[in-house]
Amino acid sequence: MSDIKEISPTNLMLFGIIGGLIGIYISPYFPTAGALGAICAVIWGAEAVRRVAKYGLGTGVPSIGQIALGMGVIAAMFGLAIVKPLPIAGPIVALITASVIGFVIGWFAQHVIKMKIPVMIRCMTEIAAAGALIIIGYSAAVGGNYDFVRNLIPRVFDTGVMLAVFWVGAMAMLHPFNACLGPDEKQKRLLYLAGSTGAITMVIMGVAALMTLGVSGVITLALGIILWVIFYKKFWDEVYSDAASVVGTGLIPKTEA
Repeated sequence: MSDIKEISPTNLMLFGIIGGLIGIYISPYFPTAGALGAICAVIWGAEAVRRVAKYGLGTGVPSIGQIALGMGVIAAMFGLAIVKPLPIAGPIVALITASVIGFVIGWFAQHVIKMKIPVMIRCMTEIAAAGALIIIGYSAAVGGNYDFVRNLIPRVFDTGVMLAVFWVGAMAMLHPFNACLGPDEKQKRLLYLAGSTGAITMVIMGVAALMTLGVSGVITLALGIILWVIFYKKFWDEVYSDAASVVGTGLIPKTEA
């Protein structure tokens, strides 16, 4: 058991929500900010996956990532589309909708399916909310803003980019715990890896944005690469620090048959 104090779930939730919404709301002026906000949500969501998956879900970790983005895309589409006369309210409505969907699914998992995981309801609520912010943030980075009808439908949905947002966004959230789980797993290492996977997704969104936004896509792509290098180096340093030893074994020796 590590004696390093972990960041509380509440603080990470505030980081994900505030950072995610700020990035989304700045995206009409600086589309790259949408992807930066989405990375905040990825880090928050990955830690929520960690908390619920530590109860031994095993192969359920990928399923959690997929259901999170499934809830997220439904909530994002509903929230952004239902308030067309007032687009600024869309991300908030989507966040609330995702939270409600996550709460209901978590309640059924806990009380109907009887999974008996104490943090199930809270974590499913958080994961769904993070999923909605991930969907909207990365989509805004490609679409230019979060206007559902004028920008996201023609630039993200009609082009098929939403498929990449869904799958790669889900992987960004679920992969960190899958990669770090084990008896020596710790939060700090996972959060750095979550930042890394979020940055990789930002790079992919940058490539897509090259086709839809031009120069803004270059900025998203370049900044995504820089952030990936930074976060992955931090993750690698943590791995080396936590390892009992790091040795070079050389080539596999040849033996007689």
